Amino acid sequence: MASSTTVTSATREHSLEQEVETRQQQLSTASLDNSEKGSTQFPKQQLTDNAPTEEEHQWVTGIQLLTIMATICLVCFLMLLDTSIIVTAIPNITSDFHSLPDVGWYGSAYQLASAALLPLAGNLYTNFNSKWTFLTFFGIFELGSLLCGVATSSKMLIVGRAVAGIGTSGIQNGAFTIIAECVPMPKRPALIGFVMGVSQLGLVIGPLIGGALTQYTTWRWCFYINLPIGGLVAVVLFFVNVPEQMPKLKAISVVRTLPTKLDLIGFAIFAPAAIQLLLALQYGGNQFAWNSSTVIGLFCGAGATSLVFLAWDYYKGDAAMIPLSMIRKRTVWSSCLVYGFLMSQLFCTSYYLPIYFQGVKGVSPTLSGAYLLPSILSQLFLAVGSGTLVGKLGYYLPFSLISAVLIAIGNGLISTFTPDTSAGKWIGYQIILGAGTGGGLQMPIVAVQNTLPPMQIPVAMALIMFSQTFGGAMFLSFSDTIFTNSLKSLIPTYASSVDPEAVITAGATGFRKIISGNDLTNVLMAYAESVDRVFYLTAGAAVGCFVFAWGMGWKDIRKKNEVSRA
Repeated sequence: MASSTTVTSATREHSLEQEVETRQQQLSTASLDNSEKGSTQFPKQQLTDNAPTEEEHQWVTGIQLLTIMATICLVCFLMLLDTSIIVTAIPNITSDFHSLPDVGWYGSAYQLASAALLPLAGNLYTNFNSKWTFLTFFGIFELGSLLCGVATSSKMLIVGRAVAGIGTSGIQNGAFTIIAECVPMPKRPALIGFVMGVSQLGLVIGPLIGGALTQYTTWRWCFYINLPIGGLVAVVLFFVNVPEQMPKLKAISVVRTLPTKLDLIGFAIFAPAAIQLLLALQYGGNQFAWNSSTVIGLFCGAGATSLVFLAWDYYKGDAAMIPLSMIRKRTVWSSCLVYGFLMSQLFCTSYYLPIYFQGVKGVSPTLSGAYLLPSILSQLFLAVGSGTLVGKLGYYLPFSLISAVLIAIGNGLISTFTPDTSAGKWIGYQIILGAGTGGGLQMPIVAVQNTLPPMQIPVAMALIMFSQTFGGAMFLSFSDTIFTNSLKSLIPTYASSVDPEAVITAGATGFRKIISGNDLTNVLMAYAESVDRVFYLTAGAAVGCFVFAWGMGWKDIRKKNEVSRA
């Protein structure tokens, strides 16, 4: 009798697995078939049979939605805070561990681990419950923070940073996936904009908090700070229900077919390609010359491995870790490029505006953070405001185009900064730049979520996050090369008696200690102009946003259940 019951239970479970997989495959196939036919909607019967429509789905509202939004905002804020907080703690860390040669790995271990796992994280969200997957990645991030805090050696700290990076690979894309699960399409732009606007504060205030913690306590609190806040967030989210738009199997059922579902072979090919590419961008112009055998070898290795990955992707088809059918959609690849350019200029401006204020204006790190408030606040207000307007008007393309124009104007104006630039100008120019960035921040994400069926959204969000990581690494590397080479060429022009290498080695806040009098005035001119040249690059990124934004398409997000090839 017991044996009969067991067989019946196993049969039912197997039937459920087949039903869920069939529904997911039909939904994905329907989207592709309708795309090829030029249709923008699923057949009515398929929508009814395979997935809940927006009218049928139980959306989250009220205090439950507020709680979910508060928790994912805090998690994303902590993630970006962790990215920048270590900057001011590095001198103390290297002093404690006597590990100056390891400095580069404190950031790169975090970045490399995150970038390599992003597509795999997207597949995990596709196959497992979104809330529990999100909490798992956040738990890994917290574990990494704990390891960094208790590190007894530089190597242990690097391992902790890598573990934290693994955790971050599933945080931001998971947040956007959860928002897609909780609210209908017209409400998503405002909520995504709010999450992105609030979380970006972490990038800016990270060095300030890190400096204060390092000065008044210990650098270890730069990592410990994540633990109590994260623990509170995890407990709250644990008791909140997050609905699922797509039917998913129980975790134990998925585990049996995990290698196939996650395309682990594809991941094993993709990860080395991503790591080699990011290492080449990090090393180029820094530890090694761009034409060195190390950098060229890394680029060649990344290119060769990428070709193998594309061949494998083509072979696997829609079962691949990153389906080519998704990448071929114009809206998807255009949105990835727009987001990559937009976030790249944001990273560069977040890094070089403080250099201008601290190096050229001579203000403290704390005051330089306060000087960034015009761009931060305008970015936050416009992120929420533009998202609200998109939800009401339905169209995201105009906002993305206007955003690109404002970003180009803002960066162009900032590129005119001199040592004597007035407060009125640097405040006004930052407001323009912040408004442009905030106004277009969430538009690529909205475009992709509006184009793809629910089951493909997690992987698409991971793809967009990878474009952010890759674009940021590339532009920061380029900007560092531009800035350093500009100093080397301009300092002899403005102050022929000053050694450029001494100024570069001293850093943005240290060169004033070794230079004085007329030489200092002239070096400040060279420093300001070198920073200005970086903003030529970010203005160019804005042009890239404008050009590729047209590929995102002219679509009304208020129309239900649209899935197209565009």
